[in-house]
Amino acid sequence: MRVVSEGRRAALGTMVAVAALLWTANVPARAATASTAGAELAAKTCATLTARVDEIPGSGSVFLRSYDNAFAAGPTSEPALSVAAFTYDNALAVIALHACGQRGQALRIGEALLDAANLDRAGRKGRLRNTYRAGVQKQRPIPPMGWWDVVENRWLEDSYQVGTATGNVAWAGLALLTLAEATGEKRFREGAAGLARWVVEHAADPRGPGGFNGGVQGFDNAPQALTWKATEHNTDLVALFDRLGDGGEWAAPAKAARGFLDALWAAGGDHFPVGTTPDGVTVSRATSGLDAQLWPLLLRDAPTGWRAALAYAERAHGVEGGFDFNDDRDGVWVEGTAQAALAYRAVGRKADADRLFADLLQDVSPGGFLWATRSAILTTGLAIGPESKTADFLYYRRPHLGATAWAALAAQGWNPFTGARLP
Repeated sequence: MRVVSEGRRAALGTMVAVAALLWTANVPARAATASTAGAELAAKTCATLTARVDEIPGSGSVFLRSYDNAFAAGPTSEPALSVAAFTYDNALAVIALHACGQRGQALRIGEALLDAANLDRAGRKGRLRNTYRAGVQKQRPIPPMGWWDVVENRWLEDSYQVGTATGNVAWAGLALLTLAEATGEKRFREGAAGLARWVVEHAADPRGPGGFNGGVQGFDNAPQALTWKATEHNTDLVALFDRLGDGGEWAAPAKAARGFLDALWAAGGDHFPVGTTPDGVTVSRATSGLDAQLWPLLLRDAPTGWRAALAYAERAHGVEGGFDFNDDRDGVWVEGTAQAALAYRAVGRKADADRLFADLLQDVSPGGFLWATRSAILTTGLAIGPESKTADFLYYRRPHLGATAWAALAAQGWNPFTGARLP
């Protein structure tokens, strides 16, 4: 249920209008056999991520832009996305850059995450917003994403972008723990612990299957709790609490998040339902989520029986050349296809991972990021936010930092949940 892709709803009309144009951009031909594709994909994605940090002047903290335009490295034309740096994407970039051996570049983004986590504009320690502005981060507190609207002649913010999604907080915590383990600096671990405490304080919900809800959405003067619970978010939290340490402060939260996964697995039988409805109790069966099937397989103590979810993903989400976000199978979700490649590596299916690496090489955009989709538009079956009346969370064919980072992780064989390279 993570919504990281498309900014405010007002931008959706513009995106639909340009989607057909984006689809006409050149798609590179397959340039490698399966046996060499992983190495080529790793080289390309690591080089792109490194260059994106290095092109920002100085050595201070930075956030990376999440989306490029269709034709080159550079911002899109939509104000809500042109300089949007989604927290989730930047957390992934930290971990991927570390896996690529680029610690200095990973640290520049990590410093920005740490600063943002240590002091929110509302004066709350441990809270992260879903989106910040890309570039050098000089202002303190680091402000969340916003933009000047020339039509309305005023400053605008988006209710999702200034909100705090539980899964995004967890991923930022995993990024900070990656840096803590790499550098031995306690401040990164303390930052991750602060984020985990925010989740425990604001998102814990013992009702039904227990676990943690979606977080908070809305503007500072009218925050709205997201009372649904996501399998994806609770998977992220199992990894975060596990990395923070066995027992002690994290024992009960870890048990709650893992208990949610066990309950959802029991409800699904051979797969993980996407989560609950907004009552926090009823299992949602309205749609299926690919990441809900794949991410639990990356956990340190994932039961072997959970591998049935991968077979389910192949049946319900598999399409030619990759995987769809949901089970309507209307196209390839590039980020999720990279996640599947990593899941294949995690369960020892290297040939299947190599096949996906060869397909993913087709998805490198002119600017170096991987496209978010292969089709012009991809449905998810999910809503952008609580005000949505339809399943309006869509992915568009635009170059995406998150997809690029996942491809780097998969090609490098780096498990972001355990902080270790796969055998």
